[in-house]
Amino acid sequence: MSRSDWEVVIGLEVHAQLNTASKIFSGASTAFGAEPNRQTSAVDIALPGVLPVLNRGAVERAIRFGLAIGAHVAEQSVFARKNYFYPDLPKGYQISQMDLPVVVGGTITIRVGEDESAYEKIVRLTRAHLEEDAGKSLHEDFHGMTGIDLNRAGTPLLEIVSEPDMRSSAEAVAYARTLHALVRWIDICDGNMQEGSFRCDANVSVRKKGATEFGTRREIKNLNSFRFLQQAIDYEVQWQIDTIEDGGRIEQATVLFDPDTGETRMMRSKEDAHDYRYFPDPDLLPLMIAPEWKARVQAAMPELPGAMKARFMDDWGLSAYDATTLTTSKEVADFYQATVSAAGAALAKPCANWVMGELAARLNKAELDVTASPVSPAQLAGLVARIADNTLSNAIARKVFEALWNGEGRSADEVIEKQGLKQVTDSGAIEAMIDEVLAANKKSVDEFRAGKEKAFNALVGQVMKASKGKASPAQVNELLKKKLGA
Repeated sequence: MSRSDWEVVIGLEVHAQLNTASKIFSGASTAFGAEPNRQTSAVDIALPGVLPVLNRGAVERAIRFGLAIGAHVAEQSVFARKNYFYPDLPKGYQISQMDLPVVVGGTITIRVGEDESAYEKIVRLTRAHLEEDAGKSLHEDFHGMTGIDLNRAGTPLLEIVSEPDMRSSAEAVAYARTLHALVRWIDICDGNMQEGSFRCDANVSVRKKGATEFGTRREIKNLNSFRFLQQAIDYEVQWQIDTIEDGGRIEQATVLFDPDTGETRMMRSKEDAHDYRYFPDPDLLPLMIAPEWKARVQAAMPELPGAMKARFMDDWGLSAYDATTLTTSKEVADFYQATVSAAGAALAKPCANWVMGELAARLNKAELDVTASPVSPAQLAGLVARIADNTLSNAIARKVFEALWNGEGRSADEVIEKQGLKQVTDSGAIEAMIDEVLAANKKSVDEFRAGKEKAFNALVGQVMKASKGKASPAQVNELLKKKLGA
């Protein structure tokens, strides 16, 4: 039986660490990188008699997320105790939300693929709830023992749970990337996957094509890169199909992905909600969110990616692909908008080409974020304007960009003036160069007149070389054709 006879069903649970300065129930710092157990409080380590106090900033970030995805933000939600033992959980329970979460429903639109076969899909969200993180077990450098670091204990998390709407690892990665961009866009999470600020658990099952019931799922825990997410799902899907086709049965379980082997391995049999003996936390009152609070958060919300994408297409005539690419992160979108603001709306498309092309390539090569770009939006706008008014050819413009990147000028105009890079548009000067090239390349002239089109391109190249790349390519083509009687 082939892979095409099976349908993959995927749902993601994402833990987004909220970027508050202090923890969700205590005043301890959430800063990353401190020495173990230096950022803990009596609440975090569960000393007798302590009481949790809810962080208002964490709640506001949850409200912001709910509004961004068009979800229902509950006027009343309840914190519960999720009971289980783990060495880095001193209380013996985690404070989370179960029956009454703060955010219910909502959708996220994803774009899968980049070429003409790319498509959009709406993924439904089940819920998003507030909870505290656990500590961290340290297994290295302890001579066979395990150390416990409680700095992370009590860090505020928003657990975002999707419906099982994804049907491939590509869709799962597109969803995770879109969600990652969104939480950074609305400034509730820094999205640093290496530091654990954004972690994915993937629930994966398979079923025969046409079946209506879901297969038995296995949950792949703690995936902290998009590449690992794709690799883990692809391996797990094939493993489940092979197991079933060999006569085996899938058992519900929690598994881990090993990046070194590219395989998943069972960690434990999967628990259900009743195994955790959830009950309302008696130390925390129900969370009440008044309509006025939601209205204040809504008023402070930035323009969302979907709305900005539509505006780029409607106001500036960008394609869906360009608009999507330019709104993949708020930093890129802000840089692009600042460039267009300086250059003028009439140059929105060439500005987009330079931001997505030359600038993106240089940033990627230098491993820099757009916020650290050596070329500012105003400088890039000035460069685009000089191309538009025929001061620069595209080839010479790249030299100007290089100079700006290396800090060799404060503006495109300054670089052009210093290096004498202004494009030659004087017809007489170009004609004189053409005459010299034709006289020196009689063989190419004869070949062109004999019907060889490549000979024409060779002559254009010789003229551009004679002008040191400064001649207007459009004028060179037009005048050369005229001279050759083409």
